[in-house]
Order: sequence, then structure tokens, then C-alpha cells
Amino acid sequence: MEPIQVLLCCGAGLSSGFLAQGARKVAKKKGLNVKIEAKSETEAVLYLPKINVLLLAPHYENFKAKFTELAKPYNVAVGVIPQKVYGSLDGEKLIELAVELH
Repeated sequence: MEPIQVLLCCGAGLSSGFLAQGARKVAKKKGLNVKIEAKSETEAVLYLPKINVLLLAPHYENFKAKFTELAKPYNVAVGVIPQKVYGSLDGEKLIELAVELH
């Protein structure tokens, strides 16, 4: 089975980078074929052809419609990371969200 390619998107990619790191550990521990990267909002568009799911940081919720439109030609699902998941760096809940959207 092909891995689920997930991209987390926030301002500079720093806080989402910590979340991605935690989620990668959870995926490895559970044996899930999920690849997770974090990039800044400006870089995210470049990755659309290579990913399955784009998850936006809570403070980027107002960009969801824009990213959904940009992602449509690539069949990329777009979601917003709940504040609780983002704030607590809950890698397990993040993976659940990505799998659900995929």
C-alpha cells in the first residue's frame, strides 16, 4: 500500500514541525504507512502534486477555501488541525485526522 503523504502547514513550519515529529513517532510505533512533513504556508503549494492530505494550522483556517481550490486538481484533501491537537502537539490525534481525511 502506498504511504499516505501528509503535509502540515503553518506560518514558518516550526510549530507544525514539532507536531509532525511527534506524529512520525506514533506512525512508526503503530506500523502505519504515513509520511508527515511540515512546511511554511508559502511552500505548501509546491508540495500539492506529491501529497494526499494537507493539514493547516488552526490560525490558517481562513486559508482553507484557497488551499482547497488549489489542491482540487491534485485530489488532495484539505483540513484544519483542531486547536486542541495543535496546542498539545498530539501526534496520535493528528494521524487519526489525516487517515480520516484520506
